[in-house]
Amino acid sequence: MTPMSLRGPDAALRRARHLLQECGELPNGLIHDHVARSWRRCLDAGLAPVGRLLEVPHLDARELARSAERRQDLIANARPVMEYLHEQTRDSGCMVILADERGMLLQALGDADFLTRAERVALAPGASWHERHRGTNAIGTALAERAPIVVHGGEHFLERNGFLTCAAAPIVAPDGRLLGVLDISGEQRSRHPHTFGLVRAAAQMIENRLFDAHHGDGMRLRFHPLAEGIGTVAEGVVALSEDGWIVGANQAGLALLGIAAADIGATPLSRLLDLDVGRLADWGRRHAGLPLLANRRRGGRLFVRVEPGRRPLHFAAATKAPPAPADALAQLDTGDARLRAAIERARKVLDKPIPLLLHGESGVGKEWFASAVHRSGGRRDRPFVALNCAALPESLIEAELFGYAPGAFTGARREGAPGRIREAHGGTLFLDEIGDMPVAMQGRLLRVLQERQVTPIGGRPVAVDFALICATHRNLKAEMEAGRFREDLYYRINGMALVLPPLRARTDFAALAERLIDQHAPGCGAVLEPGLAAAFADHAWPGNLRQLANALRTACALLDAGETAIGWRHLPDDLAEELRQPAVPQAAPPAAAEEDLRALSNAVIGRAVAASNGNMSEAARRLGISRNTLYRRLKRLPGVGLG
Repeated sequence: MTPMSLRGPDAALRRARHLLQECGELPNGLIHDHVARSWRRCLDAGLAPVGRLLEVPHLDARELARSAERRQDLIANARPVMEYLHEQTRDSGCMVILADERGMLLQALGDADFLTRAERVALAPGASWHERHRGTNAIGTALAERAPIVVHGGEHFLERNGFLTCAAAPIVAPDGRLLGVLDISGEQRSRHPHTFGLVRAAAQMIENRLFDAHHGDGMRLRFHPLAEGIGTVAEGVVALSEDGWIVGANQAGLALLGIAAADIGATPLSRLLDLDVGRLADWGRRHAGLPLLANRRRGGRLFVRVEPGRRPLHFAAATKAPPAPADALAQLDTGDARLRAAIERARKVLDKPIPLLLHGESGVGKEWFASAVHRSGGRRDRPFVALNCAALPESLIEAELFGYAPGAFTGARREGAPGRIREAHGGTLFLDEIGDMPVAMQGRLLRVLQERQVTPIGGRPVAVDFALICATHRNLKAEMEAGRFREDLYYRINGMALVLPPLRARTDFAALAERLIDQHAPGCGAVLEPGLAAAFADHAWPGNLRQLANALRTACALLDAGETAIGWRHLPDDLAEELRQPAVPQAAPPAAAEEDLRALSNAVIGRAVAASNGNMSEAARRLGISRNTLYRRLKRLPGVGLG
């Protein structure tokens, strides 16, 4: 964690050391928590701040060579980074050190004037700097805490090491094993505030090199909350097995996904992101190098770049679950949990005499959903007849719906008309916006549903057989209370009600946009540029799917020959202006939802603090808030004290 500025640090350290030795206690605030924990471990190990050291292991040249050979992979990937660090710190009186998982020093690079003094305290290859041998020090304490550490001057438990200032960061293997520590040590008067950040970034560079060496053959994902963060030391990286399980990850990847090293090999990616390995493989083939916008199951989103790897993968066994039916309903499923639940419920009543009532805002795709239900059932080869009850004048809806006999009224066609209900015979009748049907027509429709026959205007009853799906954006219960919708008809058409989510509430935006491009601009093969994808995902889309589909269709038409990425220049001016405007705050959620949001927010804050190893500045940066705001939020968390 970042070193804390203390007033009179030497006096505070001397007082802390005295209290620990004489009373066995350390009051809060005198020294850093990690130093206090380390000092207690040193006392438990039988160390004394002054006097002769206990016997300390030291490898001879042959033993050191054998140890280095066993850790050749670590050394080979660390050495170029160490040389880079040495160049950055040259002539500053520092040395760069690589230690193994036991605290044994493997390699060291440094300035000649400092090396001589460092060797006097055995800061050289072959020496052990485990805490139980050398007391509190950046290498041993980073191993014990499994976290980046700074130990400066008198914070070293052994007074003989008090002339040192050290910053170290653990190096973790892609499978979560602790491999060793990278350290920068120098004389305390040469302390530089950027050394801590430098050693942490360098350790991550080594981890990323190890990751690529171990998982270069298979599929890898590089991700970050910002598209620009991919390819930097802050990116998360995971490796996937052929069936979509996480088999390797760097530390940033674990933090961004909210999992621990123990979860590697035991967690499918689909549990964390609204993505499956088959779709990722397809994206990597079709859009190499272009990030994909994905939603996290726990909230938030990440830009993900797919790297298929050197070895071609086969995804026939991408999931152990039985494959979902490849029907029209399945084509609507692009990953949103609420829509998927509606699809699964609709599939269970296919070909059963149960009418569906679809609720949802205008443009959410109610007719698409109804058509998919029809095409997924046994009536798929018979007519699907759709009628928008709000689009017809009241004077025409009776003839349009029920039909009429020849010569039934002035202006009627000589041969008559069967009406939409009879046209749906054997198939499916879809009545959109049924909440706008005139009350008089509601009574006639009710009789048709009860008697299973329709009487055209001026004609005789005709038997009919159809599946019924109705849809509305209105609250039909409120309409019943207001006398605008018949209660008996409501219960007749409401065999099973399904709510289709608005576009702004869906979590599958990236996959949905890709699907709409394929449907409405066949052969276009375009994708959204990352910046525009984020703006699209944040937009409210009052026209829902209808508005998005129109925007994508227009954007594809504006692409020049050879272009495959849709950017701001391909948007109509009015939409581009809307997208650039700040989002309008949403109304306050109900109490229950507010509690859920608070719990989710608290969990996110807790994970960010844990992932940052208690570094509040780092946690605030991860969360995108100020450090003062983070402290205020932490004070409100139940059971959390800041000391």
